[in-house]
Amino acid sequence: MLMPSIFGESLFDDFFGDMDREMRRMDRRLYGKNAAREMKTDVHEHEDHYEVDIDLPGFKKEDISLELENGCLTVTAAKGLDKDETDKKGKLIRQERYSGTMTRSFYVGEQLTEEDISAKLEHGVLSLNIPKAETKKLPEKKTIMIEG
Repeated sequence: MLMPSIFGESLFDDFFGDMDREMRRMDRRLYGKNAAREMKTDVHEHEDHYEVDIDLPGFKKEDISLELENGCLTVTAAKGLDKDETDKKGKLIRQERYSGTMTRSFYVGEQLTEEDISAKLEHGVLSLNIPKAETKKLPEKKTIMIEG
């Protein structure tokens, strides 16, 4: 079947190409221009605990804080670049390294305490070991008798 020449040979390529460009624009709107500074996280479920790995390249142990409040575990990483260090190394022409604060929160359950959660920073990856919260057993189904 012949197609009218207004469509050309790349009708679908152009259509999907525009969609692809729009998806990339949407990604920028969603995460902003600082998408590279987002804490990328993997969560693995085991039988009795969760293992959470958070990418924090370039952060030292002193730069990271973990807080547990009302069942919410908040990971904060803050880093500042020292201006004096820049002067010692010479005139700064371009700076792309991140300076600022990142925060991410996870709901872990209100019955957990700080002692239950263990954390380790190794090669720019913060590894958290979070025990699974004990789920309360629901009572068996019982019938309530109606008087009268």
